[in-house]
Amino acid sequence: MVREIMDLGSRIKMARTAAGLSLRALAEKAGVSAMAISKYENGKDIPRSGVLIRLAEALGVSVDYFFRTIEVNLSRPMYRNHEALPKKEENEIHEQIRELIERYLEVEEIVGDSQQFRMLPKDKRQVATLDDAEIVAQNIRSFWKLGTDPIENVIDIFEQNGIKVGEIDGTENFDALTFSLDNKTPVIVVKKNVVGDRQRFSLAHELGHILMDLGPRVNAEDAAHRFAGAFLAPSTGLIRDLGAKRDMLDVYELHLLKHKYGISMQALIYRARDLHIITYNRWNQLFDIFKEKGWRENEPGDHLKPESPSRMKRMIFRALVEKKITRSRAAELIGLDFDQFCLTETQEHDGFPIPACD
Repeated sequence: MVREIMDLGSRIKMARTAAGLSLRALAEKAGVSAMAISKYENGKDIPRSGVLIRLAEALGVSVDYFFRTIEVNLSRPMYRNHEALPKKEENEIHEQIRELIERYLEVEEIVGDSQQFRMLPKDKRQVATLDDAEIVAQNIRSFWKLGTDPIENVIDIFEQNGIKVGEIDGTENFDALTFSLDNKTPVIVVKKNVVGDRQRFSLAHELGHILMDLGPRVNAEDAAHRFAGAFLAPSTGLIRDLGAKRDMLDVYELHLLKHKYGISMQALIYRARDLHIITYNRWNQLFDIFKEKGWRENEPGDHLKPESPSRMKRMIFRALVEKKITRSRAAELIGLDFDQFCLTETQEHDGFPIPACD
C-alpha cells in the first residue's frame, strides 16, 4: 500500500476531478476565478480560509478533506463488459474511488482493525480450460470455509476475507471494477442501485479475475463468467435442486432458484448447460423464449435487493461509541452530513433508535 503526503493543491484538483468539474465550472460554482483555482492546484498560491470554504461547498466535501494527510495511489482499474470509458469519466470514477478508499483506510487505522486479503494458494488457481474455472470456485469456497450452501451476502463474505468493497454512483457504462492498493489488497467497487442478482454476479465475476491464473488459450471473460456462476450456485446444490438431467426447465422454477442462490434466471440457465443438466439445444431454446418475452434485460417477477458494504459503517459507529472520533469527524469519514446519515439509517431499519445519533 503506497501512502504519501498530498499537498493542498493536489487535494483541490483531486476533488474537482472526482466531481467531474472543469476549472471553469468549479469557478462558477465557487465564485472564484478559474485562473485562481489553477494557481491553487499548481501550488503557485494558497487559498484564504473563506475561499477554501466556498471551494469545499462547491465540491461537496468538508474543509477537513483538504487537510487529510494520507494519499492512496491506486492501480488503474479494469472495466468489465464495456468499451473503454471516455478519459474524463474514467478519471472521475478513479478519483471518487481513491477518496473512498482513503476514508476506509483512515477508519481502519482509528479502530486498529486492518483485514488482510486471504488469497488462494497458487496451485489452486490454475485455469487451462473453462472447467478449471469451476474448480477454482470450489477451491475458494473451501479455502474461505463457505461450504456449498447459497451465499446470503456476497459483500460481507468479501469483507471478512480482506477484500475492500465500495459503491459509487458511477456512470451508465459502469457496473463494477477491480484494482489493487499494493498488488496484494484488492478493492472491488460496484455501482449503486443495481438489482441484486446483477450486482452479485458482477462481484463474483471480479473475484474470478482476481483469483484465476489463466492459461494462454482461455478467454478471460468466459472464465470469469464460469467462475461467477460456480461461486454463486455450486454444482452439488444446483444438481440436487434441478436434477442431474432435465428435458426442459420451468421459468417459475428458475425464479424460485434465483431467490435461493441470488443469481439471475439467465445465469442459472447457463449453469444448467455447463453442468450438462440440459442440452445446448434446450439452452438455446430457453434463451429464445427470454428474447421473445422481452426478459433478457428485465426478468419477470420480484427483483433481488442490492447489497451494501457495511464494514466501514460498523467501524465508524464503533469509533464513535469508543469516543475515538467526534460526530464531525464521523461525518467526514462517512462522506455525508451526519444527521442525514442517521436519518437514513433509522428509516432503513424501521425506526431503530441509534444511540450514537442522539
